Amino acid sequence: MDFTFSEEQEAFRDVARRFAAEKLAPDFQQREKEGKIDRTLLKEMGALGLLGTDLPEKFGGLGQNSVTSGLITEAISAADLSVSYAQLLTSLNGSIVCNYARPEIAIELVPQLCRGEKMLALALTEPAGGSDAANLKLKARRSDKGYVLNGEKTSISMAAQSDYSLIFARTGTQEQGARGVSCFLVPLDAPGVSRTTFDDLGSIAVGRGSIFCDDVEVPAEYMVGDEGEGFRQVMKGFDYSRALIGLQVLAAAGQSLQETWQQVQERHAFGRPIAKYQGVTQPLAEADTMLTAATLLCYKTLWLRDNGMPHTAEAAMCKWWAPKLAFEIIHQCLLLHGHSGYSKDLPHQQRLRDVLGLQIGDGTAQIQKMIIARERIGNVAVPYV
Repeated sequence: MDFTFSEEQEAFRDVARRFAAEKLAPDFQQREKEGKIDRTLLKEMGALGLLGTDLPEKFGGLGQNSVTSGLITEAISAADLSVSYAQLLTSLNGSIVCNYARPEIAIELVPQLCRGEKMLALALTEPAGGSDAANLKLKARRSDKGYVLNGEKTSISMAAQSDYSLIFARTGTQEQGARGVSCFLVPLDAPGVSRTTFDDLGSIAVGRGSIFCDDVEVPAEYMVGDEGEGFRQVMKGFDYSRALIGLQVLAAAGQSLQETWQQVQERHAFGRPIAKYQGVTQPLAEADTMLTAATLLCYKTLWLRDNGMPHTAEAAMCKWWAPKLAFEIIHQCLLLHGHSGYSKDLPHQQRLRDVLGLQIGDGTAQIQKMIIARERIGNVAVPYV
């Protein structure tokens, strides 16, 4: 086994770290107050090759592998988890467009995503259910010009800030389940589209919200993939995003942990640094151990993907364990900062709130554990089969 990164990967990580330290970290808390991500930042990321790095070169990407994308995600999220969403969504959604959209659409849109000029959301979840993602109510009926969409999508990351969205709609019957779901590329300035933004506990700069479709006309050529295959096609990408989400939250936790190791050396109690007390350092040592293990699991998952090997179970492990662990580590760091840690002047409280949402988004822990069980012993572990 080789635990080193190539010189090229190290170079990408160095660029991402410098950008994060100089451009993101200083305004981390200010972006939360503003509730949005400045497009100038995204264009700078695009110019540096930090968006869609893993997408094919013919579509404006750099043709790098998943591990390299993970290194960038980790570096960006250490400074601002919310901004790292842009990198994750560009890779996930860009790959869907590259693989399944009509070539003329992909060649026009994806380079704009990679340059940070446009943003593309993914709208799958509906109000009636999150975990039961295939049970969609938003309808797409055929028309003379293509399709007409009616319904609501909710809990959509970057809903308010995106220019387009991949919207999953039912083209078949409800009884068909996932086999009756298709995917459409929808401009969010199209007539009949409206949006709301939620007042969330964390990741406020992401701008999670709802997208409403009221007789929205979509040309037939804007269908992404085959009719009735949209859900199954997009689910293939979630193994990738779940590993990246693991690195997102662990990077935020790692930043708090790094700051706390420094703080316990500087803060004194009873005439000596509090690092002298085992009750202080042992929780940090445990956190460092678990953080290292979880990070390695995420990179192993990405490595398996790069080598064309099964990684669904590992991706599910990343998704349920990393957000839970990150929350616990940041919580411990906040407590070890004492009374000052409870203040909004320090970033621990924001990181704590930011990682909490990812115990829900992209699949809850319960769903991930069901996936792991299914991968190990088959459909006998799935209650609805």
